[in-house]
Amino acid sequence: MNIFWETIAQYNAATWIYQLIITLAGILLTYSLFRRPTPKKKVAMKLFLVFLNAWVAIVYYHIYCQPRSYSNALAAFWGIMCLFWVYDLKVNYTPFQLTRKHTKLAMLLCFLPLAYPLFSLARGMSFPMMTSPVMPCSVAVFTIGLLLAFSKRVNIFLILFLCHWALIGFTKTYFFHIPEDFLLASSAVPALYLFFKEYIASNLHTSTHLRARLLNLAILIVCGAIGVLFMISMVCELAQDKGLSK
Repeated sequence: MNIFWETIAQYNAATWIYQLIITLAGILLTYSLFRRPTPKKKVAMKLFLVFLNAWVAIVYYHIYCQPRSYSNALAAFWGIMCLFWVYDLKVNYTPFQLTRKHTKLAMLLCFLPLAYPLFSLARGMSFPMMTSPVMPCSVAVFTIGLLLAFSKRVNIFLILFLCHWALIGFTKTYFFHIPEDFLLASSAVPALYLFFKEYIASNLHTSTHLRARLLNLAILIVCGAIGVLFMISMVCELAQDKGLSK
């Protein structure tokens, strides 16, 4: 647990000015996209998401969280999500069409990352050993909110990756004493339910087709692989912390 918070403190101390710039850019871009989602703004948001996921993978996990035993695995996880958005830029699978079905919940999730440092301050923590808006869980909350607002068509594999990350948030609240992650784990539940509900409703008529069966099989394999990966990572981290405490 000491390593966990020490790496966060080092990350915040070294990158706070960059995090501030990223946060302000995200606020302006999100507000502009909600107000008037033009083609150029949609591309700009996808480029921002490519950068954001790459930042988490490289800067947060690969550089500053290297002392953690599972940092490389999670860097790869966020690298895959970065590639999802690179692929989306090419094929435009996520058109970012505002549905206006769940706008209030979506906007709440999009701007909820701003509350992360406030929650840390409220429970007696101080800079730099505190959560910030440009960390994995806050980025996941932002992405879920954005996809929920523009959920006419989204990448189901990206949703599954974010779902797994939200579930991991529950374990982190206990093992690393980081109750701020309840913001992700709790707020993501209704959003993820709406995603899967709409996905099943729109694809139910194809459930007997070979393509649908192969997709379901692929989803099961990906979920199983990610689950095993995180289980191994958490066990390694707990074993390391236990060894250091002796």
